[in-house]
Amino acid sequence: MNKQLAMILVGGILGMGVLTAANAAGQKPEEVVEYRKSVYTIIGWNFKPIGAMVKGEVPFDAAAVARHAQYVEMMSKAAPEGFSKGSGPDVVKDTEAKPEIWTKWSEFQTKMTNFQQEATKLAEVAKSGKEADIKAQFGKTAETCKACHKEFRKD
Repeated sequence: MNKQLAMILVGGILGMGVLTAANAAGQKPEEVVEYRKSVYTIIGWNFKPIGAMVKGEVPFDAAAVARHAQYVEMMSKAAPEGFSKGSGPDVVKDTEAKPEIWTKWSEFQTKMTNFQQEATKLAEVAKSGKEADIKAQFGKTAETCKACHKEFRKD
């Protein structure tokens, strides 16, 4: 994906987030779920190449890691907008979100905050280009991702 297309996608998704925040009551649950899926698609799109580099599956490219880490950080901050009340599996069947997100909201928020903080640290560390530091921080970020998946996402 070229940088211009990525920026258009990110801008569109963030724009949807602003609309969601401003018009939360007016959003259809299906639209909220689509937003949520879009955010996580972009997170995965950018997280996977970093993981491949960290694992040695592809050559390490510090500039690419820094770029991907910035998108992961940005989308981590956009993600909470996709979990408005009424967008859970009791209303929208085509979602991997578990009902526990809404019944254990404060726990979910804590896990989301942890992911956001580690994603921010990953973006900061990635700017250094230091492979060992990036690998360590990537592991911490991945753990916060997994922690949320274990409790709040269907297999």
